[in-house]
Amino acid sequence: MAEDEIWTPKFNPWLIAVVVALAAFMEVLDTSIANVALPHMAGNLGSSNDESTWVLTSYLVSNAIVLPISGWIANRFGRKRFFLTCIMLFTFSSLLCGAAPTLGMLIFFRVIQGAGGGGLQPMAQAILADTFPPAKRGLAFALYGITAVMAPTIGPTLGGWITDNYSWRWIFYINLPVGLVTLFLVLRMVEDPPYLRRLRGAGVGIDYIGISLLALGVGALQVLLDKGQEDDWFGSHFILTLATVSAVCLISLVIWEARHKAPVIDVKMYKSFNFAASNLMMFTLGVLLFSSLVMMPQFLQTLMGYTAESAGLVLSGAGLVLLFEMPVVGQLTTKVPAKYIMMFGWVCLAGGMYYSTQRVDLLMSFGVASRLRIIQSFGLGFLFVPISLVAYIGIPAEKGSSVSGLINFMRNIGSSVGTSMVTTILTRRSQFHQSVLAYHATNYDPVFRNQLAGLSSQLMHAGASPPDARVQAFGRLYQSLEVQSQTLAYIDTYLVLAVAASIMGVLAFVVRRNDPSGGQVVVE
Repeated sequence: MAEDEIWTPKFNPWLIAVVVALAAFMEVLDTSIANVALPHMAGNLGSSNDESTWVLTSYLVSNAIVLPISGWIANRFGRKRFFLTCIMLFTFSSLLCGAAPTLGMLIFFRVIQGAGGGGLQPMAQAILADTFPPAKRGLAFALYGITAVMAPTIGPTLGGWITDNYSWRWIFYINLPVGLVTLFLVLRMVEDPPYLRRLRGAGVGIDYIGISLLALGVGALQVLLDKGQEDDWFGSHFILTLATVSAVCLISLVIWEARHKAPVIDVKMYKSFNFAASNLMMFTLGVLLFSSLVMMPQFLQTLMGYTAESAGLVLSGAGLVLLFEMPVVGQLTTKVPAKYIMMFGWVCLAGGMYYSTQRVDLLMSFGVASRLRIIQSFGLGFLFVPISLVAYIGIPAEKGSSVSGLINFMRNIGSSVGTSMVTTILTRRSQFHQSVLAYHATNYDPVFRNQLAGLSSQLMHAGASPPDARVQAFGRLYQSLEVQSQTLAYIDTYLVLAVAASIMGVLAFVVRRNDPSGGQVVVE
């Protein structure tokens, strides 16, 4: 035990932090960089756009299955060995994805890539937790947080630029040099702490039932979230079947793992209030981060005519703010208890989302949209690091890999839920507002009659015949009605996100606070 307390890595901790953060950045980037290239993949490989979406779904499914069991794998086979295996799998499968001759082969290679990527995020965070003492973990997690928050922001822009200027295959090939360099540096610099070397190969049997329930439950859940809105949710027998399979398997998994002597997921950790609360907050953070990342570019492109590159540039300002903000927050965690930083972050996030309900309109300029995105994102920088810190409070060191695996899993599932939720709310609320506005778009409404007459008159002056002018005027007014309905739907969705952030702010208030100087719990 004394050996564990005095253990320090052979290399400078910050060098190790940069290396493992680079591996995590590569993986997180790959979850979003392929989105904008799907039409190009479909055209090049002779498939439909709907079929090409399985390139994303297949990756997310295998990634989500590996994430929660990464801690168990690391304890059984060694964390460094598992981390190296994941980097090799991810890098080699990236080469295969880039060279894939058919869509079916690409999807198969993406499954392998997702499995390799599933271990990169949690192992990177677990390595940082062991490399740095508790008092300095906040600074290390800030570096990791930059990868988790920045990569999804720049992924679509980078993917669009590569696809437009080169080929969609290069969004996979660019992983090769990064992966090979990272593989060499991890092999040279990273080592397992003594407690992990003792746990490795301890002779614990493999929980085949637990792994099977997890794979089926999480896999069905991920496909359900990805395809739900496309198939009209529970109006589809396919989605209903997936929901049933997911619910049965995940509930059975919790019951089975709670009674198993060597579970792949230690569900008993959720008895710790701080750990359970941090998982819920990390899930909500994933929802808010990815839903807001989807909404702003979508609004600008579909309703205001922005190109993908211009919409990406609107997000870049917020990315730069977060880049400078995260290290400051990391330093702040050494002076202020994490719960207070989280409370401030949730309040800022709730305020930013509510402010968006007042500022989103069809007349906002590029500058206004950029500033609005910065305001929306400002609170994110005050959340990732302290939530990660709170998750480790009161958890034994040997459970560190499991902690990082589960909270990263919750963030990833949150991102899928957020994307599906936003798509569904926007569609449903747009239909609602369209029906309300259409109620007034009749000849019995004097305002509508005046607008129709004025627009018809303008079109006749432009050379249209009276009948054509009236038909065109109706078409333009209906188009305007659709755009206004969608704008109101965006406002409603931002309000939902503001409420969710406010609820998390209340939860942060009741979390037990830590001692910033040593990371220990302060009994309140």
